Amino acid sequence: MTAYLKIDHLSKTFTRGSQETEVLSDITLTIDQGEYVSIIGHSGCGKSTLLNIVAGLTPATLGCVLLEDREVNDPGPDRAVVFQNHSLLPWLTVYDNVRLAVDKVFAAKSRKERHEWIMHKLELVQMAHAKDKRPNEISGGMKQRVGLARALAMEPKVLLLDEPFGALDALTRAHLQDSVMAIHQKLGNTVLMITHDVDEAVLLSDRIVMMTNGPAARIGEVLDVPLPRPRKRLELATSATYLKCRQRVLEFLYERHRFVEAA
Repeated sequence: MTAYLKIDHLSKTFTRGSQETEVLSDITLTIDQGEYVSIIGHSGCGKSTLLNIVAGLTPATLGCVLLEDREVNDPGPDRAVVFQNHSLLPWLTVYDNVRLAVDKVFAAKSRKERHEWIMHKLELVQMAHAKDKRPNEISGGMKQRVGLARALAMEPKVLLLDEPFGALDALTRAHLQDSVMAIHQKLGNTVLMITHDVDEAVLLSDRIVMMTNGPAARIGEVLDVPLPRPRKRLELATSATYLKCRQRVLEFLYERHRFVEAA
């Protein structure tokens, strides 16, 4: 069976003058439809570069990315990115920031249909009440919710999350993680997420991809997270499976850290 999303022997080298730096080396990974996969590793291991290649924002040097057996070369509405920075246009309202994406992707739909679609996505992230507010009138967590609504409004085949909760306080981050879990449970969308947070990776993911240190980073290990869904944060705190997965990721990251120190 053909993989839904396939990263096939992918390498990336950046060139500056006569100096070449290989950031990623021979990355191969398959992701099933509806699967939630996190990528974790120390800073400089090429996590965001890999995500940008899947998004079509950065070209691969070798290898390729295939989505439903079609090669990814450019950005497209079948892959939506939510960055750590919400990237909302400050002069537009919450509603209009989402409408930008909807008008672009669903231009053939009637104005009424597009309005209903925008409101549906804002309701999904619990931001319909703030539709007429501008970004400077809402909190950081609310801005991220709007960014998520905008991405979901494109109805992408793959949702790409680049540390979307990294700049938020712990309580807001927890609320948004719970929202993303609920949305994933409801929509069954395919998600690829970059994170530095071990607990976040275990809580949200079906699999965790652990990267070796850069340069020339590779996939060091892929860990299955066999926790049933829906997941409840408080119950997982005492789950033997959760704790075992968390320990394995921490061990891997610590081994990588020791490797750097030894070098």
